[in-house]
Amino acid sequence: MKRKIKTTAAALLCAAVSTGMLTACTSSNTTAPQEQTTVSDSSAGSEEQAAGIDYMALVNKLSPLPDNWEDNIETIHMTNSIGDDVEVEKKAYDAYFELKAELEAEGVFVDLDSARRSVADQQRIMDEFTAEYGADYAAKTVATPGYSEHHTGLALDLYLIIDGKDITENEDMVQYPEIWAKIHEKLAEHGFILRYLDGKEYITGYGYEPWHIRYIDNADIAKEIMSKNITFEEYLGKASSEEVNIDLGNSQLYTKDELKEAAVQVKCAFAGFGCELKSLRYAGDECNSPENLEYVNSLDEDANYVQVVEMFTDFHTPKEGTVVFEPDTDMNDYRWLLAREQNGGWQIVTQGYL
Repeated sequence: MKRKIKTTAAALLCAAVSTGMLTACTSSNTTAPQEQTTVSDSSAGSEEQAAGIDYMALVNKLSPLPDNWEDNIETIHMTNSIGDDVEVEKKAYDAYFELKAELEAEGVFVDLDSARRSVADQQRIMDEFTAEYGADYAAKTVATPGYSEHHTGLALDLYLIIDGKDITENEDMVQYPEIWAKIHEKLAEHGFILRYLDGKEYITGYGYEPWHIRYIDNADIAKEIMSKNITFEEYLGKASSEEVNIDLGNSQLYTKDELKEAAVQVKCAFAGFGCELKSLRYAGDECNSPENLEYVNSLDEDANYVQVVEMFTDFHTPKEGTVVFEPDTDMNDYRWLLAREQNGGWQIVTQGYL
């Protein structure tokens, strides 16, 4: 979301700028696009080139934007209800307005916060975060330029309009699960899928985002993906659909929600491994020891961590393509240390075998 770009260094790893922004192109009471829509200067401007785009292309933390994509894409610029400019791939744009019209007929109002972000724009954001917060933080919170799904122009971020009020902040939008459920029911018919599923962060690399939808230009495939509640990666055979054992234990120190938040950070980071996750478990309350606190604070002279969480993962490495680990190997008890400052969010401080 656009407003997430303005977050401070306490932001969580999965809430990153790698997601899109949220603003749309019409008022809350109309389905018609505004007249000032224009074809993007970055588009090739021909039907032949637009037809050459692979709508099933996978872009994630491991798969970059296909070569020449930005030369071939045809996009539309539109102005949303907040007055922001949003750029969308042309067919995704048309499908979005069909979806929007159907939702409005049932009293659900949405708008577009963001869609396409160029590789150059992503690099600019990365540079800004690096200058303000440092390279380590920027790497944790901003998608690597070239590896953001928003480069495709097919990933759209929605926001809600409720009683004439624009609801654009993540923390506010998640308060309306019943509205998002209605929206999700309509996606597949128009060739969209929900991209970042709850609990599948170890595959997608991002936390649950009910507003982030992806156009794939095939309603039948979209229906299959949505009905099976699987990720795009799973459908394409790029990730295993085997169930992962998650054991958060019975902590007397942390709530289940607190441990789930920490586990999400681990799962998001794990997605960059390209390995098959088998299990993730909380090490127990004894990990919040004076020794561990002293250790995590020693890793960053500016840190003032007050609590520590330790987790372990078991996973299997791919047969080829891995650089860090032995190929086709079971890796057990891979350690993750997370810490948080007073009133802050969990941050991965270190990982690996010690």
